[in-house]
Amino acid sequence: MRGGMRPVAARLKPITPSATVRLGALVNELKARGEDLVSFSVGEPDFPTPSHIVEAAKRALDAGMTKYVGPQGIPALREAIAEKMKRENAVPCGPEGVLVAPTKHALFITLMGLVEPGDEVLFQDPGWVSYAPMVHLAGGRPVPVAADESTGFELTPEAVAPAITDRTKVLVINSPSNPAGSVFSKETLKGLCDVVMDHDLFLVSDEIYEKIRYEGSHYSPASFDGMFDRTVTVHGFSKTYAMTGWRLGWLCGETSLVKQLVKVQEHTITCAPGFVQMAGVAALNGAPAVVQSMVDEFRARRDLMMGEFASIPGFHVSRPAGAFYFFPRYDADIPSDEFAERLLTEARVAVTPGSAFGAAGEGHLRFSYACSQEDIRTGMARVRSFVGKVAG
Repeated sequence: MRGGMRPVAARLKPITPSATVRLGALVNELKARGEDLVSFSVGEPDFPTPSHIVEAAKRALDAGMTKYVGPQGIPALREAIAEKMKRENAVPCGPEGVLVAPTKHALFITLMGLVEPGDEVLFQDPGWVSYAPMVHLAGGRPVPVAADESTGFELTPEAVAPAITDRTKVLVINSPSNPAGSVFSKETLKGLCDVVMDHDLFLVSDEIYEKIRYEGSHYSPASFDGMFDRTVTVHGFSKTYAMTGWRLGWLCGETSLVKQLVKVQEHTITCAPGFVQMAGVAALNGAPAVVQSMVDEFRARRDLMMGEFASIPGFHVSRPAGAFYFFPRYDADIPSDEFAERLLTEARVAVTPGSAFGAAGEGHLRFSYACSQEDIRTGMARVRSFVGKVAG
């Protein structure tokens, strides 16, 4: 290219910056400048990482655990993960079928390992902001499938089946879900698994919010008959244990597949830090009450915010059964990115526009309640005042 730099790879062209990451950075910048801001934008628990987890990492550092470890993960953590998956999820995964990596990277590893150029990958719409970009990076074609208010934000077999073509390779699901907090029923999951088997697809099950659940039960698709060999389960520590900055998670699946997927890890980040993995061992072996106390507080925040929404006209709210997000639809004739921008600049409240989560998210806003009850009261009062002005 004469007179300038060569253009970047075509695979980057359809990818936009992460709206959630960008908003998080903007919120931090505004707060650093002393702005009086309430943030409902970031999916990051405000609790400190439990002390026994921090102490385990400190001990590992003091013991000199600062070198490379095996790319698949240290044996102690893979064994703890396999035991958890068998005991709690009924997934017949051994340590050899576990790969330790940051959860987001585990998803990327999986898609890089499964998707050929031109393969189609189905996922729910609205859905997490990074599914489609990861598919693009893997050379595939992302295919969003509507999972909106009409189904309680569940991705149904009836919606998935017509979207399948002879190029479809993978279905990605997320329950409890981001952005809507829906928890898929056992019947829905069984129907999705039947579709996957009927069409000889792979299933990627993103279960990062498994423990943050208020109603319903969690079912791992890999536990259903005939599904383990065609399912990669992706999980992690960030949300459950308030460990977002530790960047630790895992994938588990059939051993021969995982042995292939680990190649992506070897040639990218090599391994997750060993001292962080020791913190993961402590997390999984810790008392369940530590997690339950955080979930109980999330439930109280959900109920508080539900009550706050009831006093704001023009908002239609589904009660989330899991995760820590509301995804209300609003009546105002304003695009969601403009609505979010005006809330930030005029009301000093940060939310995420629904359009960031797919076409079906337009007309919605995502509110995270991973913040204090005081912030919820203050922020929702500002939203109420702003909506009153807009409506007036």
